[in-house]
Amino acid sequence: MAYCRQEGKDRIIFVTKEDHETPSNAELVADDPNDPYEEHGLILPNGDINWNCPCLGGMASGPCGEQFKAAFSCFHYSTEDVKGSDCVDQFRAMQECMQKYPDLYPQEEEDRLEETAVSEAATTKEEV
Repeated sequence: MAYCRQEGKDRIIFVTKEDHETPSNAELVADDPNDPYEEHGLILPNGDINWNCPCLGGMASGPCGEQFKAAFSCFHYSTEDVKGSDCVDQFRAMQECMQKYPDLYPQEEEDRLEETAVSEAATTKEEV
């Protein structure tokens, strides 16, 4: 007999071997059209960062998630002439954290994040 529990917006269903012996009759529920984080990309309509965006590749969570959020927030909200030039300490802290977990954050990942930040800055400037 299956067991189900709700955790926040997620519904977790545990099934037994017997449950798998018959075809599933589960119904998929359509996404909530009022979900403020759905289909907005990296930047929400109000200008805030969408930390749930799949484009971040899970960087906002994990062992260096807080450092990533601090660095990316600083960059996003930076008003310096050279965008993000006031965020060196936050990016350094993020990089130092990532170096402690080379299996989770290979060097190529760090390079890709820097490229993403630069392209987002260019996109943000063009939109303004």
